This record gives sequence, C-alpha cells and structure tokens, in this order.
Amino acid sequence: MTTVLALDHVQLLVPRGGEKPCRDFYVGVLGLREIERPEAVRGRAFLWVAVGRQQVHFRVDNDFRRSPIAHPAFLVDDIAALEQTLVARGFHPTRAQIATDGRFHVEDPFGNRLEFMQSGVQS
Repeated sequence: MTTVLALDHVQLLVPRGGEKPCRDFYVGVLGLREIERPEAVRGRAFLWVAVGRQQVHFRVDNDFRRSPIAHPAFLVDDIAALEQTLVARGFHPTRAQIATDGRFHVEDPFGNRLEFMQSGVQS
C-alpha cells in the first residue's frame, strides 16, 4: 500500500480578469513569495506562490463560483498582526465558525474562503 507523504500544493480558482487583484492580495497583502512556473504550465496557472515548503497555484476559471465552505488553512507566526493588516486593507476576518482561539477566516477578493491559524494552536 502507498503512503501519502505530504501536501505539495493547492490550486485556487479566480474569475476571468482576476489576475491582478489575485497577485495584489496574495503577494502584496499576504506577502507570499511568487515563484517561477515551469514552461509547460504557463498557459494554465498564472501565478504560483510559496507557502513554506508547499505552494498555492492560481488558475482562471470562466465559470468561477466561490465555495462557501472549502478552504485552505495557513499557519502564521503572528495572527494579530495579520488581522490588523487585513482590516487596514478593507478585509473582514470572522470567527463565526471557529472552535478555538488563535484563528480566523477571511475571504480573498473573489470570495474564496481562507483560514489563518497562529502557529502552535491545535486544530
């Protein structure tokens, strides 16, 4: 039997025309580092970012519909500072569906749900 070893990447969808707001949010607001995409996928995913040893890939979807529940969760070193940054940029973190302290959800510019967790907080 094969053992799944780790998560390599997550792909998030954005609506047509969302490339700049996507880059502005994930690279500009969150400070994620954009990484080079292999030549073979440059016509599909328009942005890859590093998140520790993992990656998030972004692709345009002509039939984009946000999911109200599905989401990636990111570990951060200072959840309070991130929340302040997001609020200052007009985003609205929520804790309505959070069971423990040290985490919140926020929607990206397209309504994709994201969870942020203080490193060291138990799931």
